[in-house]
Amino acid sequence: MRDDDLDAVHAVEVRSYEFPWTVGIFRDCLRADYPAWVLMQDDRVIGYFLMSIAAGEAHVLNVCVDPAQQGRGHGRHLLRALMHIARGRQAERVFLEVRPSNLGAIRLYDSEGFNEIGRRPRYYPARDGREDALVMAIELLPPE
Repeated sequence: MRDDDLDAVHAVEVRSYEFPWTVGIFRDCLRADYPAWVLMQDDRVIGYFLMSIAAGEAHVLNVCVDPAQQGRGHGRHLLRALMHIARGRQAERVFLEVRPSNLGAIRLYDSEGFNEIGRRPRYYPARDGREDALVMAIELLPPE
């Protein structure tokens, strides 16, 4: 992901979430040099991920696939690429938060080996107040 991608990334974000990140948040992540990748199809952004890595741990900040492209394996592809990069940067585990209402994402994370390890009360903004976050994690095997 580069600065030139941010308008297209933000457009996907807005189509995907009721409470989207701002362009400024994405820009701040790039300035912090967080690993950030886009998934392209026919020269347009259809998905992306951002994560932070420190002290042997990766934290998924955002994984998103354009709603028109969901259900085609793109989310799995992005998640596997994220874990490959994390492993290559010596992360031993990956953490993420997900809304309990996001059943598709939870199924994906479960199927890739993530386990629920906790809950963060009132973590996400929601239409009627706040929504908890499920905290999930996976231990990574060292690179082969």
